Amino acid sequence: MRSFFKTMAACLLALVLFAIVVFFFMIAVVGNITRKEVPQVRSGSVLVINLAQTFAELEKNNPLDMLREDESTAPGLYDVVRLIRNAASDNRITGIYLQANGNGNGYAASEEIRNALESFKAAGKFVIAHADIYSQEAYDVATVASELYLHPKGFLQFSGYSVTYVFFKGLLDKLQIQPQIFYAGKFKSATEPFRAEKMTDENRLQTAVWMNDLYDGFLLRTAMARSQDTALLRKLAVEGLVQTAEDAMQYKLVDQLKYDDEVKDEIKARLNLDKYERIEFVTLSNYWAANPRNSSGDKIAMIVAEGNIVDGKAAQGTIGGETYRNLIRKARLDQSVKAIVVRINSGGGSALASETIWREMALAKQDKPVIVSFGDVAASGGYYMAVAADSIFALPTTITGSIGVFGMLPNMESFFKNKLGVTFDAVRTSPYADAGAVYRPLNENEKKMMQASIDLIYDQFKNRVAQGRKMELNVVDSIAQGRVWTGKRAIDIGLIDRFGGVEDAIKSAAAMAKLENYHVAVYPEPETLLEQIFGKSEPMSFRDQMKNELGEEQYRIYEELRNIREWSGAQARWPFVILRAGGK
Repeated sequence: MRSFFKTMAACLLALVLFAIVVFFFMIAVVGNITRKEVPQVRSGSVLVINLAQTFAELEKNNPLDMLREDESTAPGLYDVVRLIRNAASDNRITGIYLQANGNGNGYAASEEIRNALESFKAAGKFVIAHADIYSQEAYDVATVASELYLHPKGFLQFSGYSVTYVFFKGLLDKLQIQPQIFYAGKFKSATEPFRAEKMTDENRLQTAVWMNDLYDGFLLRTAMARSQDTALLRKLAVEGLVQTAEDAMQYKLVDQLKYDDEVKDEIKARLNLDKYERIEFVTLSNYWAANPRNSSGDKIAMIVAEGNIVDGKAAQGTIGGETYRNLIRKARLDQSVKAIVVRINSGGGSALASETIWREMALAKQDKPVIVSFGDVAASGGYYMAVAADSIFALPTTITGSIGVFGMLPNMESFFKNKLGVTFDAVRTSPYADAGAVYRPLNENEKKMMQASIDLIYDQFKNRVAQGRKMELNVVDSIAQGRVWTGKRAIDIGLIDRFGGVEDAIKSAAAMAKLENYHVAVYPEPETLLEQIFGKSEPMSFRDQMKNELGEEQYRIYEELRNIREWSGAQARWPFVILRAGGK
């Protein structure tokens, strides 16, 4: 027995020592990662920007990429714009090389990047763009270049814009699932894929208008950059005249046809290098690491809201009502924060969460300047949360508006019965105790109650807009109805105040707060290195993830079906599954 305890003690000691060694080993590894040298930017450097890279509103920082250069580490859009403008006055940067094989960014984000490149070129520095294949989205940004090159056997897409919607009504009919839909606003088209087999006339009209606004802007920018006539450019697309690289050259859409090595030789000639000397290329990620944000002076809080608006706390890539209420409140109560900029890139989501964020924005506005900057999209709930601000900035290519509300509840009774052989029965203490259950249709009173709720929220939405934008309610109603607008039109109907990107919004906030020396602190703050490596302390289990995706009630149905396979032999379990108890 004594020998056994000695062995146990030795094993425990060994485990403790092993844990200590592993702990200090991980500290050493993390320390080595974080001590990676700051990239050096040498004189005569050329900044490389890959347009195919997606620049989200918040920075992407993969800790493993600290050991190597990789595009999964990327600055956020604000920093991309800041870095390009910084490079214009950086004597070490002589020019920019645009790799234009695709564009990973939306229309407004691309316009912000293009505007920054215009400022860079205006400083007297070169911008050279090259691609094997130009998409229209990449070409739109690349036309800003001093020299525009295309692979001799490459291709330039010049065929016009199109928008395609997918409709699921036929699928739902086959599955015998009936979508019970309620909406306010004749242009509110979010539910169309489930209630129609093609676009309604209203949706076709609004889509044609905003799409042509974007396309007209593309043609105008191209015409100005290439000294062409917009009528000719439109003809090229209508008649499909650009099919080869030679066609692109013939119609002066590019300057020359060059292979990659020839473009590099062109850059060397500009830098007075011989053919054996190496070009000092600096990637955007390395330039970002070498040029951190300024942290001196007064603080402006920039709160980035990107993704779907949801109730409660925000998961990554969403705008949680509770999370963003707390972020704005923190900035409001922080006396070191002199102004707040909220950057919104969202197509909307929960009306309740939007109202929660709107409330906190309205409170913050009473204490300090609150400026909103719209990204690619700030529509519906994304617009709702913005209307309390002092001023709203957007670009002509921003999609906004969509002041409308909808709700949808599937009736899956026939699906369960006819496709799965599953039926339901219930005992209620009151007629509406299981209202909203997916296993039965709503009755007429429930439908009226649902529509009344939608109408109430819609009226509240319009009132928030009228109050925040200082409009008459009837005027708001005329431009609401769920209709989508481009920034180009939104400024004329009073939905936004000024054209401009995120930097313009920050400058406006600084001017309102009368700041001369300031820095921008971006929220939500990025995860720590250890959080990125090891993940959250309480990761969601598979069941939690399923529950999160399906919802509480649908998950219970799934769980009961899953449990059937375990029913072998005698069972000692109670015979009920409570799918819904009480109102909600």
